[in-house]
Amino acid sequence: MKIYLTNINESWIIDRIRSEWISNNKKITTKYSYLSQIIWDVAPWTTKPSFLNKNKNKKIIQSIYHIEDTSSQSIEAQKITNNDKFINGYHVISRKTKKELSQLTDKPIYYLPLWVNQNIWFHKKNKTELRNKYGFNNNEYLVGSFQRDTEGSDLKSPKLIKGPDIFVEIVKNMYKKNKNLKVVLTGNRRNFIIKELKNNSIPYKYFEMTNFSMMNELYNILDLYLITSRLEGGPQALVECGQTKTPLISTDVGIASQILAPESIFDYKDINSFDHATPNVDFAFNESSKLSIPNGMLGYIDMFKKVYES
Repeated sequence: MKIYLTNINESWIIDRIRSEWISNNKKITTKYSYLSQIIWDVAPWTTKPSFLNKNKNKKIIQSIYHIEDTSSQSIEAQKITNNDKFINGYHVISRKTKKELSQLTDKPIYYLPLWVNQNIWFHKKNKTELRNKYGFNNNEYLVGSFQRDTEGSDLKSPKLIKGPDIFVEIVKNMYKKNKNLKVVLTGNRRNFIIKELKNNSIPYKYFEMTNFSMMNELYNILDLYLITSRLEGGPQALVECGQTKTPLISTDVGIASQILAPESIFDYKDINSFDHATPNVDFAFNESSKLSIPNGMLGYIDMFKKVYES
């Protein structure tokens, strides 16, 4: 059994997942699709129907990370339905996505959260030293957000499924109570939140270009990481915060209920519920550790075997 992973080359999380899988599963993975018996379509938004048709005699597993609209009129639902004839099984990273996808297909759906690389994301004890390194002091209350918040079409409009408007409202309320608060941002397309922070005179520091080592250190200096999304597949910040022991409060998206204690989850439809939420670092660390390499990859190997033998 040889597995081929479709390529994306977007310098995004899927590229890292693809690289980690290949480096840890060399014996059952090939760089060439024609040598494989299984195609793992890890980035279906870049895959053309012609590629699926060309490989229709192989077993094809397609990853679906989230579905915004399952109605028959939606473009994403139509794409899944149109390509379904080529697919032998689907992979999802949250139970919610499995429920949504089951409305569009009768093919097997395998629920497997993405693993976490504990060699990239880990706890560091030298907080004061790290804060000094990045220009922060110990009196500041640092709130982090490391994910895109702005639509790429105009670099102005909020990407609402990520909940940047919710993030801003929460931070505004926190800043009224604590003037030592400062927001820490990383990544591309942070335009909307930066504009709103400036409009509300809330201090922030933006690290646009970061590597994994730097991001791991930035996680480690935070007092709180906020996930305010309305819809997510993962998100990976859940397990990254878990492994770095970063205090985290999140909406109930993706695998949040699997990684976080109930008291660490709030209802985005009721922002006031955030005031009653509290991080549970030990719980998140223990649960996210169950997905560390190699254990976090074992379920994938079982999935490939089942599809291959079907």
